Amino acid sequence: MSGWFSNVDWADIGRACLDTLAMLGGSLVLTILLGLPLGVLLYLTAERQIAQNRVANAVIGTIVNVLRSVPFIILLIVMIPLTVALVGTSLGVVGAIPPLVIGAAPFYARLVEAALREVDRTTIEAAQAMGATTRQIVTGALIPEAMPGIVSGATVTAVALVSFTAMAGVVGAGGLGDLAIRFGYQRFQTDVMVVTVTLLVLLVQAIQLGGDRLTRHFTHR
Repeated sequence: MSGWFSNVDWADIGRACLDTLAMLGGSLVLTILLGLPLGVLLYLTAERQIAQNRVANAVIGTIVNVLRSVPFIILLIVMIPLTVALVGTSLGVVGAIPPLVIGAAPFYARLVEAALREVDRTTIEAAQAMGATTRQIVTGALIPEAMPGIVSGATVTAVALVSFTAMAGVVGAGGLGDLAIRFGYQRFQTDVMVVTVTLLVLLVQAIQLGGDRLTRHFTHR
């Protein structure tokens, strides 16, 4: 084994795994906290919805679309001054989280909006007939009914964030992507590249399996 992976420092691999998990966990939580209400607002303010507002919908939709259209590697670089202002550094795990969130939250917001659109209109009308407020409709009817789609969207977003964390290695964010770039690519250490890519693939598989199980749980509830 040591002959096959002579360039691999397993201690570095372990630290890189922890860094990747920290970036993924922190950014995913913040992405959901930001993307979920954004998606709800996009849905509620759309035409023929209970809080229809063309101006608000257009403004939110434009911001979401612009952020989604910027390639993540460019967003990483453009956001360096803002990232430094927010967290004091643009390097390491902490420095990677703001661009990860800004890159993923608009994507997740659109997935949430799509999930809410799948909710049967009669569910909303029944809640309105009982005198429920907009907040009660959202928390008591819309989100519970759309939960399988919301969870599935979070799974897709988490998988996208794994690839984003790998790209963040370009600007010194650490993690498996950083090892793959610095050692696997720049120093032509193929064994390091194989190990890091394999671990990233396994991480994606674990996320997908866990997300699918949660989606089935909420679907059968």
